[in-house]
Amino acid sequence: MPGLQAALTAVKAFQAKRFAGTYADLLTSQEYAGAARFFLDDLYSDKDYSLRDAQFARIAGALQRLFPHQVVDTAVTLAQLHVLTEELDHQMALAWRTCAAAPGSDSVGDAARRYAGCWLTVGRESDRNRQLNMVLGIGAELDRLTRTHGLRMMLRMMRRPAMAAGLGALQSFLEAGFDTFARMSGKGERAQVFLDTIRERESGWIRRLFTPTAAANEAALRTCLAQTTE
Repeated sequence: MPGLQAALTAVKAFQAKRFAGTYADLLTSQEYAGAARFFLDDLYSDKDYSLRDAQFARIAGALQRLFPHQVVDTAVTLAQLHVLTEELDHQMALAWRTCAAAPGSDSVGDAARRYAGCWLTVGRESDRNRQLNMVLGIGAELDRLTRTHGLRMMLRMMRRPAMAAGLGALQSFLEAGFDTFARMSGKGERAQVFLDTIRERESGWIRRLFTPTAAANEAALRTCLAQTTE
């Protein structure tokens, strides 16, 4: 569909910038920068995940055979999250194409207004909350896995089989997630603080964007984008 890919790229880029603005403090924090960067790069990114899409298409048959049983549920949830995210982003892109720029608006204000309007057009509040809960669930599982004895060694041993099976992107995600949460000190306490911060701020954005006050939503998004570290 003409213009759809450009709209999808614009939506994803806006969301990544919004996340960077919302968590500017964490992205520059000594304790939480790694975890915030991992979430931005792997769960809220505007990267092209076509390779990972193809891998997810054959994920079910390979997981039980190849990966340690401790990580199977996490990988399955990641696949489900990715499907839901792509579906919501696709609907946002369709709405974005029909939302014309406001006369005389600056680029940041126009993007904020368009995004807030598209969000209300798409709706699906329960799916937005489900999306957030899946993200938090993945984070909690990755934190739990760091306390599973011998799992890091098992993941390292999986590199060659995963690559041979065409699941290298999934392997990289699991290893990066494991190492990111393992570096947070406090035996889970720091990870819980991090995930609670994500829950509080993201649920706040969901509530705010589903409030049909366009001017207030646009202003909040503009303020957030002004804080971006990108």
